Amino acid sequence: MSLPLIGRLAALSGAVAVAAGAYGAHGATGVAAEWLKTGAVYEMVHAVAVLALALAGMAGIGAWAMLGGSAIFAGTLYAMALGAPHILGAVTPLGGLGIIAGWLFVALRR
Repeated sequence: MSLPLIGRLAALSGAVAVAAGAYGAHGATGVAAEWLKTGAVYEMVHAVAVLALALAGMAGIGAWAMLGGSAIFAGTLYAMALGAPHILGAVTPLGGLGIIAGWLFVALRR
């Protein structure tokens, strides 16, 4: 069985989450470490959820919203941890909304 594109992207997201979490635990300090760890947790949880949906043949709009939302949520945290302007944090909640929307789409799927 071939893994659909979204499943492969979820697996890549999981790899990014591990790398970010490791850097947060061993290479960063202070608030940067916390941002990396928070982003890694959210990204990993949703990478696994999307991968499970893909393997179950249920990777619709909900899975895409989760994957995109977690990329925005975690990505903005990672960027700020690596030195991007903190104003980028204003975008982070949009990723959270995408994640929430993804879960709602999955919940309401027929």
